[in-house]
Amino acid sequence: MVDANVLLDVATRDARWGNWSRAALEAAARRGRLLINPLIYAEVSIGFARIEDLDDALPPHLYERSPLPYAAGFLAGKAFVAYRRRGGERTSPLPDFYIGAHAAISRLTLLTRDSARYRTYFPTVPLITP
Repeated sequence: MVDANVLLDVATRDARWGNWSRAALEAAARRGRLLINPLIYAEVSIGFARIEDLDDALPPHLYERSPLPYAAGFLAGKAFVAYRRRGGERTSPLPDFYIGAHAAISRLTLLTRDSARYRTYFPTVPLITP
């Protein structure tokens, strides 16, 4: 599964992370399928004015679309509650917890730059990080 931050790094040619994200994405594609879910698609959409441009950047033959499992919703909620109990801010985006839970429930490796949250709340998810 590819997190939105990696895809946006590549799409925006981010000066700090663009090269790492592009190389990591290419390496992941050589190892297997690249998967996104509706939340990742929504997060990446902020970088595009038109849906056609987004779909050109994330062609379905390269990025498999995966529905969100209901069990991931339950796990995401529990992880978010744990985060809040540890003093996490209410403004933290619940979608990140849903993405981590989706990876955990589906036993997927996650390519991301946001390693701290995923390692803390989804320790069973294998991560590819800088």
